[in-house]
Amino acid sequence: MPRTSFSRNPLLRVSRPVSACSRCRLAKVKCDGKLPACTACEKAGRESECSAANDQFARGKERSYVAALELRIEKLQRRLQYAQSRKASVASHDPDTQSVSEADRRDSLASIRAAIHRKAAKSRENRDVNSIVSDFGSLSVDAVTRDFEPTEGNITFARLVLAATTNDDIPQPRKPDLPPRQNAQDLVQFFMANVYSLFPCFSETALWAVLDDVYQQDRRVVKDSDYWLMYMVLAIGATAQSQGFNDDYYRQGIDFVSKAISYADKALTPGYMTQIQSLILLTIYSLLDPAHFDSWHLIGFTTRAIVDLGLHQDPPPSSVSDKSSLDMRRKIFYCTYALDRVISMAQTRTFSFTDESVNVAFPTGGNARRKESLTGPMSGPQSADLALLLFQLRRAQSFWYQELYQSRAAPLANPSAFLWQMCLEMREWGESLPDAMPAGTRRMFEQELWYSYVYCIAPSSRAPEITDYTRTLIFEYSIAYLNSMYDTAHAGLTQAFYTYLDAWKVYFMANQFIAVLRDAEDLLLSGVQIPPPVALPGSAPAPPIPRRLIPPGTPADDNTTRSIWCLERIPQTLGVYGTRWMDAVGLKQHVEESVGKAIERLRKRQRMQRAAQQHPYPGMHQPMPPQMHGQMLGMRWAGVDPSQMTQGGPPR
Repeated sequence: MPRTSFSRNPLLRVSRPVSACSRCRLAKVKCDGKLPACTACEKAGRESECSAANDQFARGKERSYVAALELRIEKLQRRLQYAQSRKASVASHDPDTQSVSEADRRDSLASIRAAIHRKAAKSRENRDVNSIVSDFGSLSVDAVTRDFEPTEGNITFARLVLAATTNDDIPQPRKPDLPPRQNAQDLVQFFMANVYSLFPCFSETALWAVLDDVYQQDRRVVKDSDYWLMYMVLAIGATAQSQGFNDDYYRQGIDFVSKAISYADKALTPGYMTQIQSLILLTIYSLLDPAHFDSWHLIGFTTRAIVDLGLHQDPPPSSVSDKSSLDMRRKIFYCTYALDRVISMAQTRTFSFTDESVNVAFPTGGNARRKESLTGPMSGPQSADLALLLFQLRRAQSFWYQELYQSRAAPLANPSAFLWQMCLEMREWGESLPDAMPAGTRRMFEQELWYSYVYCIAPSSRAPEITDYTRTLIFEYSIAYLNSMYDTAHAGLTQAFYTYLDAWKVYFMANQFIAVLRDAEDLLLSGVQIPPPVALPGSAPAPPIPRRLIPPGTPADDNTTRSIWCLERIPQTLGVYGTRWMDAVGLKQHVEESVGKAIERLRKRQRMQRAAQQHPYPGMHQPMPPQMHGQMLGMRWAGVDPSQMTQGGPPR
């Protein structure tokens, strides 16, 4: 489902290292940035004046952000010492801190001088503080900087990333040695089947080659980035099988991440494709372990690296010599794209980059099927079909999310036509799912489709109006999603790639379900069939009502019992998530109050209906007449503001 907006592709400005020395900048001549002195300075006999020799860096044009950081720290220390000395000097002469005689108080000139000195000192202190803050703000980290080597004392890009994205410190591994090869192979197999099939951000052959090299006894040379790859794959493969916080699988994942971090400086070295692949793996792991890593900041670093290396734009056809390298480049971009979209939507944040800035074709889909061996690793490549399906869905979601939730434009002239078109494209995507795909992945895709329907058609700033049919769609798709997630959670959450973001999605859908019940309870519980709106010529039809889930022994039109049944399952679902991710505990506690009130209200309604059936009298809970349906259009939507629920952590 390619979007037309992707054909309008204004290039983003890609940040690149600027290496002109101060002398070349003043002379306005080209500088090659050679160290320790550039060619122009060497030819002029001015090697000592080259910025490499005397560390004269222009603001915003540092050739090495590490050298700039060191120089800036020295400057800030001098300013801070000066500010402190001035403050101490003024304080020692402050008449307010000394006993002043009556005669001094009458000396107005002395008082005026003291006030002037205090004001001047305060102004200087404020200027120093503002300058310090501005200097910190001007420091930029360029994701393609390469001209530094990590040491014990300096700051590297990897250490900056880890410092900014780590929530809780990673403990030291319990077992410093490698796990048995068969155990490692099992974890890799699980990763390939459940995670790599959706995020093929590296070569599968390369992973198995690294595993062979590490376990060989001939002391083969293994790069740090390869160690990072192996340990992060093992960490994800183990943590994805965890059933509870701090269980054995979870602890294994922590051990592997702890081992991987020791190779971070080289693995996350800016300017290389391995940096982005390493960041993607760390971002995927953070979705399984939010207690230790912040996925929002990690995807920010990853997308910055993507843009700095220009992966958001396909290279010119004339420069493409290796189709397999181009395909891998596209897979790396769309893995980042898919992660950025799902994290941003679940947390109701803005995307790291817009669709209009992207010009990358989808990677090639493969039809190769997995071949397993009883004695060794998989001998055949993983299929890219599942990943391609995920990329297509994320692109469709991205388009309407930008239009409805990130655009400041006025409300749409015909919002229904836009919403039905978006739903039609997603429905066509759902109908294209192959029959041979794994059952767990199919269920996950179906859940994502139902979630997208509700997210898209819910009231927004650009489509604020809501009709009876839209209310019915939100009601039915919320029930379908919430009950499906209940079954998935109680089945172990290991049938597909589920993360802590799914707990946020359950929380969002629960609030949408409760809101639509408050908004149109009589309409939804009456069982009246609302016909879909008539589509205008050339416009997309409204999505159909999904197949209704009926509790055992319940009449098909008893929406009150269906609603209570669904509401009772919401805290139970979040409770299962809470045993695995502590964030979900807060979500469960926050939603329990509104769920309890809704259930109490529906049970009271149920008792009144049963009493009316036993002792009927005129006018008691009669079905709503059709002419009343139109009056429901003016009802106020019970407000659900996801941004207030998700920004800044779980609600309290």
